[in-house]
Amino acid sequence: MSKSSLNVLLKGADDIFSTEESRQEQQREQVQQILVEELFPFKDHPFRVQDDEEMENAVKSISQYGVLTPLIARPRPEGGYEIISGHRRQHAAQLTGLETVPVIVRDMSDDAATILMVDSNLQRENILPSERAFAYKMKMEAMKRQGIRTDLTSPQIAAKFRSDDAVAKAQGISGDTVRRFIRLTYLVPQLLNMVDQKMISMSPAVELSYLNEEQQNAFIEAMDATQNAPSFSQAKKLRKLAEEGHLSSDSAYVIMNEVKKDELDKVVIKNDTLRKYFPESSTPREMQEQIVGLLEKNKSTQLVFANDALKKYFPKGYTSEQMENIVVRLLTQWQKKHQHSEER
Repeated sequence: MSKSSLNVLLKGADDIFSTEESRQEQQREQVQQILVEELFPFKDHPFRVQDDEEMENAVKSISQYGVLTPLIARPRPEGGYEIISGHRRQHAAQLTGLETVPVIVRDMSDDAATILMVDSNLQRENILPSERAFAYKMKMEAMKRQGIRTDLTSPQIAAKFRSDDAVAKAQGISGDTVRRFIRLTYLVPQLLNMVDQKMISMSPAVELSYLNEEQQNAFIEAMDATQNAPSFSQAKKLRKLAEEGHLSSDSAYVIMNEVKKDELDKVVIKNDTLRKYFPESSTPREMQEQIVGLLEKNKSTQLVFANDALKKYFPKGYTSEQMENIVVRLLTQWQKKHQHSEER
């Protein structure tokens, strides 16, 4: 082999290895310092970034140590970067006055970015039902568009891809749980907010999600008028009426005004009614014990019909209002007697 041929061969080998090395370097993810103002939230990001106690702790940590975990973002066609993971860190960095934050920049498709965004945020401990609902829905739709199949060989497994089951498997929950959460996305904002605030439980909320917007608003009117939260059985009745085309504000009011089964075994006395007879430091248990003690002394004139702490001292059929009036009268007598003793 001639010297010139050897030189050409060596040069070609150098080009090959240097090209491969540069390719690996390009593929290797590197942390970059990106201006905070060049980072934008993910489109339709379902997770709220709130200035709560967790954010205060994040701000303190970043003020002391900086942003320890890099954000993940992707380039935007219009410039800047779209945050995939790290919305709360970016906001905390803004509050601390940082100009730049560490970011791993990735070129990702919309669906791949959506799945990563959801997965990275679902690791948080405190997630509202509405956040979880829209996150599951976004991931399910992204996976459905990708057409991911979990099995392509076994004839005993249905060929149709169930993206909701795939979402559930990734979270370690059942497919039914995912589907129930996704139903919450069909609630009007006011009702969904009530679910977040625990004013409406999950099971009734799922039933109410089958009502259309007009029917949900009719239910809200009935709920406001009766000041009652729906039980599961009431929500099922509302859904059935809606499916039959008979749900209105009036019919919803009738259902919401029903006495719930668990309320039949309870006697409720307003807090404001009781507080004027007891010191501010009195606990509900202390007030109950005092009331029961007064009733015990006067039970000779009463009939026993139930085992409830209050009901057993009253004749059957007494309403909460009637029992409350008797309790108030006994408390008034006790209060006067107590004050008279102190004066002596």
